[in-house]
Amino acid sequence: MRVAIIGAGVAGLATAKVLKQAGHEVLGYDRTPDVGGVWSRTRRYPGLTTQSPKAQYSFSDFRMPRDFPQWPTGAQVQKYLAAYADEYELPLRLSTEVTAVRPAGGGWVVQTSSGTETFDRVVAANGVFCEPAVPSYPGLDEFTAAGGLLCAGTDFHDASDARGKHVLVVGYGKSACDVTVPISEVAASTDVIARQMLWKVPRRIGGVLNFKLLLLTRMGEALFRYIRLRGLEKFLHGPGNPVRRNMINSIGGVSVRQYGLAKLDLVPAGHMEDIVRGAIGLATEGFFEGVAAGTITVRRDRTITRLLARSGKPHAELSDGTVLPADLVVCATGFTQGVPFLPADIQARLLDERGNFMLYRQIRPLGVPGLYFNGYNSSFFSPLNAEMAAVWIAADLADAVPLPDETQMRQAVVDQLAFMDEATNTHHCRGTKIIPFSMHNVDEVLDDLGLNIPKPVRAAHWLNPVNPAAYRRVAAKLVRRIGVAENAPAPVVRLAPEPEGPIAV
Repeated sequence: MRVAIIGAGVAGLATAKVLKQAGHEVLGYDRTPDVGGVWSRTRRYPGLTTQSPKAQYSFSDFRMPRDFPQWPTGAQVQKYLAAYADEYELPLRLSTEVTAVRPAGGGWVVQTSSGTETFDRVVAANGVFCEPAVPSYPGLDEFTAAGGLLCAGTDFHDASDARGKHVLVVGYGKSACDVTVPISEVAASTDVIARQMLWKVPRRIGGVLNFKLLLLTRMGEALFRYIRLRGLEKFLHGPGNPVRRNMINSIGGVSVRQYGLAKLDLVPAGHMEDIVRGAIGLATEGFFEGVAAGTITVRRDRTITRLLARSGKPHAELSDGTVLPADLVVCATGFTQGVPFLPADIQARLLDERGNFMLYRQIRPLGVPGLYFNGYNSSFFSPLNAEMAAVWIAADLADAVPLPDETQMRQAVVDQLAFMDEATNTHHCRGTKIIPFSMHNVDEVLDDLGLNIPKPVRAAHWLNPVNPAAYRRVAAKLVRRIGVAENAPAPVVRLAPEPEGPIAV
């Protein structure tokens, strides 16, 4: 088939590679001039790094270069993804925005900024972090007229633009803390406006133990109750519940001691378990040190109520009445999830009454044949989850997925959304985030196909960090099954080429 893939980020590239491997003619589109999606140079903010270590943020058959640090920078990840696209000779049209996609004659018409083409199938891989959600503040015109600037974090690319300015960073997630550190090194003042305090997990717990040994394992995932309990999970959420809760919340205690959060008045309210399941955050190197040194001020449990001009200069008023000088306001306040290129009637079929995406296995919309989604499963192992979703799509294109009927699929999606509402306190990005159940999603997708990796290997991932390379043969096995073995590459793990020049870390 001829398949259009909208987006050239992690999910789009994985889909293009697997579907090409399965014998399809693919064409990927992206409006940016380079591959990478959130890692594109058009969206990178200063201080951007991966949330997961490089081994866990790699494709199964394409490792990151050995000289990359444990948590690669945004520029390094983009180079890695560009090397992946080159290695597999993925057909891409960059600097090409998809403006409309509509069904026609059993296929699809894709309209772009450069013309119109027809395809048999379409995969939406535009990403759940595609459009930044910037609050609408009263007084913006007055603020702007006084010289103030309001921007999304993904639109702030150079820390030197903050030099000598009074800067407010809105948010307390990883991106907010990441961008705050380089800003604080050059700004006249740097204030973080945090509506809610979140637990921050140290990259190295106690300064020694890599956090992936605790949370990026199947045991770490099993500490959070899933919709269906299996094996040891039944014990952990039954007789072993007190031990399980202590295991999670003890990490919070370590964070308090390691960063001196009590002295800084930055201890979140409630237990770590209650917050981490909805929004876990990797601690940014230098952030708490900056708070302790006075170069960063965190205004906790507050929001901006309005922007204004005072004595001809831009300011912001907070919810407690405090007024702060604010030459620059950087909003790291999350993203909206949407598919504006699809017709309104199809969008209506994709969403429930609350605006959640109704996607079976986070991939297949209900009642819209020929359309798939990938990357709508944001996780700790995004490249691996995207790869396995691409394998599922390839199988479905070959009618090799034993699907339940439409009613059963709809009920499964409804049940999953209801469960995630409870499990994450509705913080699941309109149904597109599967944290903290990343590997459960991988298991479900591969169990559908009878292609899960051996149980002993999965068992090894209970106490050791999940290794994406363990899944390197999955796509090739599917390709052989559906009868295009001649297109399948050997199941080896390739290494991304070393960068040609030094990369600042």
